[in-house]
Amino acid sequence: MKILESQNAVLTNYEVYQHLTDQQNRGPENKKQRHRGPSNLETVVRELLQYLRTEPGPLSQEPIPYNPESIPTLLERLSPYDLSKGEVVMIINLRPASIAALNAIVEEMSDRFSDEQQEELIGIIAEVLGQFVPAAAQNGEDMDVDRDASTNGAA
Repeated sequence: MKILESQNAVLTNYEVYQHLTDQQNRGPENKKQRHRGPSNLETVVRELLQYLRTEPGPLSQEPIPYNPESIPTLLERLSPYDLSKGEVVMIINLRPASIAALNAIVEEMSDRFSDEQQEELIGIIAEVLGQFVPAAAQNGEDMDVDRDASTNGAA
């Protein structure tokens, strides 16, 4: 195999997930038309889909908060902030919910953006991609721990 163009396109985890689930949903009728792939292709695809759907990834939430319009909308909303392509891809893949998490993604964030702009970035991400709620908090497990901690601290 010869690589014609390296790094022609960068895909987000959601785009990869969507492509693989679409391929699986096409079913056996198209298998005759496909080229024969590696013998472990089915295993790799199954394990990759499983990995993308596990905690703490954003695609682990039910229902998946991303949709085909969310990526172009986010790109449009983040365009005034002059983020690099790599930073935007990481924002989509990780969906940071705090300034600290965003700081790990955006290079020299405190030098490039004011505190208000950093809050705006987090707000845009939460608005377009949805608020990230860990599974423990969804099930109410986190609430009991927080309550116990607050009562122990008050005593």
